[in-house]
Amino acid sequence: MRNATIKRTTSETDISITLNLDGSGLATLDYPIGFMKHMLNTFAKHGLFDLEVKARGDLEIDQHHLVEDTGIVLGQCFAKALGDKRGIVRVGSCLFPMDETLARVSADVSGRAFMMFNVQLSGIPLISAPVQRTNNPDAASESASFQTDIVEDFWQGFVSSAALTLHLEILYGRNDHHKIEALFKAAARALRQACEIDSRAAEAIPSTKGTLG
Repeated sequence: MRNATIKRTTSETDISITLNLDGSGLATLDYPIGFMKHMLNTFAKHGLFDLEVKARGDLEIDQHHLVEDTGIVLGQCFAKALGDKRGIVRVGSCLFPMDETLARVSADVSGRAFMMFNVQLSGIPLISAPVQRTNNPDAASESASFQTDIVEDFWQGFVSSAALTLHLEILYGRNDHHKIEALFKAAARALRQACEIDSRAAEAIPSTKGTLG
């Protein structure tokens, strides 16, 4: 089983992630940002990755540190679980439609960290329905929000730590929720394809260099 557990603690965040590349899409998530929790669950489901995440961060400042660091730790898990990358297909791609939105992601587990991010987001936070922050039903409710501009930071952290090439694009779309979710689904399926074992070359490193280090 190709799996990894990484724990990363800084003065800003405390994150533990366990990843199984050969899973069934099971996600166990203890994550304080609702929309990002939804994206991680979607990523596991469409990639058929088993994923356990426990994370805390300085949300009193903003969501940036926690989301970016989550990408970093998830990328570290991918790098560790893949090892020397022997036998993998190496490349994968996916076109994923979600209503009016079409996402395209291409991945190369190349050993080289490079990202293209061509995703037109409005920059306006996504606002959820009001939620209660206490057990007191008479307490005032507040709306949770997600900072859409940090989606790029999540993927940059992931790419840098996983040492792979990832091209993420929204070809067209209107709704930011659909754009981000389609992107996560497309990325999961592209990475799933790239990380799968090639039955015709299960003992080979898929590079003329003889290494993907």
